[in-house]
Amino acid sequence: MSDQKPRVQEIRQSEDRFLSSDIFDERSHTFAPRNGKGTMIEPQREIAIYHNCDVLVVGGGTAGTAAALAAARTGADVVVLERYNHLGGLSTGGAVIWIDRMTDWDGNQVIQGFAKEVIDRLPADAVAGPERKLWGVKDDALAKYWRLRTSAFHGIVTWAPTLDPERMKLTTQEMLIEAGVRIVYHSWMSVPVVEDGAVKGVVFESKEGRQALMAKVVVDCTGDGDVFSRAGGGFDTDIEEGDVHHSANTGFMLCGVDMETWLDFRLNEPEAFAELNKLGRETLGFFQAPYVSWRNDVALFLGPRQSGLSAVNVDDQTELEIRSHRFMRTHCEFFRKHAPGFEKAWMMLSASQLGVRHTRRLQGVGRVERAQWDKGEVLPDEIGVSPSVSPKFPVISVPYGALVPARLDGVLAAGRHISCDANSHGFMREIPQCWLTGQAAGAAAGVAANRGVQPRNVDIGEVQETLRKQGAVVRSRVLAEAAG
Repeated sequence: MSDQKPRVQEIRQSEDRFLSSDIFDERSHTFAPRNGKGTMIEPQREIAIYHNCDVLVVGGGTAGTAAALAAARTGADVVVLERYNHLGGLSTGGAVIWIDRMTDWDGNQVIQGFAKEVIDRLPADAVAGPERKLWGVKDDALAKYWRLRTSAFHGIVTWAPTLDPERMKLTTQEMLIEAGVRIVYHSWMSVPVVEDGAVKGVVFESKEGRQALMAKVVVDCTGDGDVFSRAGGGFDTDIEEGDVHHSANTGFMLCGVDMETWLDFRLNEPEAFAELNKLGRETLGFFQAPYVSWRNDVALFLGPRQSGLSAVNVDDQTELEIRSHRFMRTHCEFFRKHAPGFEKAWMMLSASQLGVRHTRRLQGVGRVERAQWDKGEVLPDEIGVSPSVSPKFPVISVPYGALVPARLDGVLAAGRHISCDANSHGFMREIPQCWLTGQAAGAAAGVAANRGVQPRNVDIGEVQETLRKQGAVVRSRVLAEAAG
């Protein structure tokens, strides 16, 4: 590592940024640069076809789980290909168990469908958050209380719970099995199969070697656009490097803590808390305060957030993991020594999955843009509704075109790599929005496969009605205009 002191930026909350955080920026690496040169030729060979299906979902993360269930409920034969040993992606293996806001600023849950169903199926002790009657309440004391518990923003209580990741893994797995989805764990897509400008399936790697999965429609839920980018679909990478939405890290949890003691200290001793922050930065070079979890004895750390490293570069990914594991140890030691409620803390778990916020974004037929935040317009191809980042703005209409590649057939995109501008990506990458776009892509893929048409040519009215039947909030533009 370099002897140069890392650059730490503090990103403040604003109308366009609702998540404030320090950013750790150090671009040196633990290991020397790779020394590989030249190329080699991989011999041509025949590979076995593992399965033929109607809809193949590549990536069983947040978006992929919702997509697989939605597609299966259209009657399609569905396979989900997942590289880890569980579903849920960042919401489970990534330790991002804080599920961001699903309500508008009046307390109405606008992200429903899969999002509501999966949380409703969890046992009560696996969910922590404000009760329904508090959603949308504007009360200083309640907002202060729930802000420290990740469920109040701009002085308003919202529905943004924390969930037990192991119960989420089990619940989502059983939901897919019940729906008839074939789950393929421990398997990683290598390359897409492309014919005449359309994705026909993928080649994947596992302990069995290379095999192929063929499908009528493929849904790219890799989070990084691995399918559409390798298939020749266009994508954008523009982002502000100092923004929290560009950074990456491995989340972790400390156990044996008393979070109520910690929260009481943070709320009632602001000067001491500020001194603790200052000491943490001086001692560690970076300081990350904990979030609540679904239990009082477990603290969640979603940082330190690191900038300047790419989550689609294997050397940068390795560096991110090494630093994050070291940060976990140093933070545990520091908090145990200095922080009220952490006297008996111990390292419980570091996430099995790197916490990536941004790599690629699809160039789609349509996209979510900053310019639409102020308008509140119901788009004709709306497939879901997202909360806005501030009470200043109405809810955001999410268009089907944001899931459809501008110049590639046979594939849809869902999750954090959908088509949107850099500002809108700040909230469209969050877990509820990934559930929203995943469910929409799965429903559309099922309709396309069942009708024998390309995803770009589906009847949007049929897709919207399919989503409504699955519990999603999809408004009618005709009715909205009549009411307006």
